[in-house]
Amino acid sequence: MTLHPALGELPPDLARHPGYTRVFQPGHLTFGFIAPLESYPDSPGPTLDGHAELARNADAAGFSAIWLRDVPFYDPNFGDVGQILDPLVYAGFLAATTRRIAIGTAGIVLPLRAPVIVAKQAATIDQLLGGRFLLGLATGDRPVEYPAFGIDFDSRAERFRDALAVIQATTEHTWPVHESRFYGRLDGGLDLVPKPAAPRLPSLVIGHAGQTLDWIARHTDGILSYIADPTRVPQITAQWRAACGPNVFKPYGYGTLFDLERDPNMPIQPGRVLRGGRNALRELWLRQQEQGVSHVGLHFKPQRRPAAEVIDELGEYLLPLFPSLEPRSEPVPVTESQP
Repeated sequence: MTLHPALGELPPDLARHPGYTRVFQPGHLTFGFIAPLESYPDSPGPTLDGHAELARNADAAGFSAIWLRDVPFYDPNFGDVGQILDPLVYAGFLAATTRRIAIGTAGIVLPLRAPVIVAKQAATIDQLLGGRFLLGLATGDRPVEYPAFGIDFDSRAERFRDALAVIQATTEHTWPVHESRFYGRLDGGLDLVPKPAAPRLPSLVIGHAGQTLDWIARHTDGILSYIADPTRVPQITAQWRAACGPNVFKPYGYGTLFDLERDPNMPIQPGRVLRGGRNALRELWLRQQEQGVSHVGLHFKPQRRPAAEVIDELGEYLLPLFPSLEPRSEPVPVTESQP
């Protein structure tokens, strides 16, 4: 097992998980990108030009993860459609495009989706990725979407808990027996296929999904939040560690809008966009690694430089300090379908 003083160890069923261990290790910070790998500061959505090649570049450079957002509609009041593509369909495409990098969702708006279908799709993608899939789940930040699905917005937090329990029951147990308030009953007469490639599918909460830190720590494998003020990181990670309890490692990470300056010595600029040169960012991230941050997802939307150029610079100058890690055993093989 992986051990780090004061942080605890990876759970035995995740210590050899190819995707989870590549992104999350006690005392270690890794980096990924929030798709699309493209700048679109003045547009609600990207062009997706060359997106497959950029994903391969991030994979080859050694970044730990690509995160896919779930935005079913264009809401002009919000003004951002993410990577446009459905995240679970896109994850299947990236399974054929990449080789080592973890693919995660950040996150599936769970109350808007049937959890058994999410479980089926996630397990399928995990098989195609050989255990590199990370299931990030959320309740979304756009109330206008709920009426379009005929779903009550005010019950979203309860629906989230109920749906997650269904996903865990169907992916972690054979012939499950499970009673759900919102999503039906499993009486042991049906078994979901396929199951995940690894012993189980890691689940992460994106944001807070209307839940307390204590509930998230008990029922999931980590949290990825959004942060606008880096000075609050020590307080946030301390609260998270307290919720997890002593000698229990569950990762805290965050996503951020990001703009890498050409001048490597440019100080970090104040504002909701993490903007600065690589040297100042390196010092910030070394501090945050000591403060207990496990992962940072960088969002290219406000970036003023070509994505390929930024990927190359970060890969050359920062990844040697923050490398992605590999599981101690061989990656989980993809299960081939039988004739």
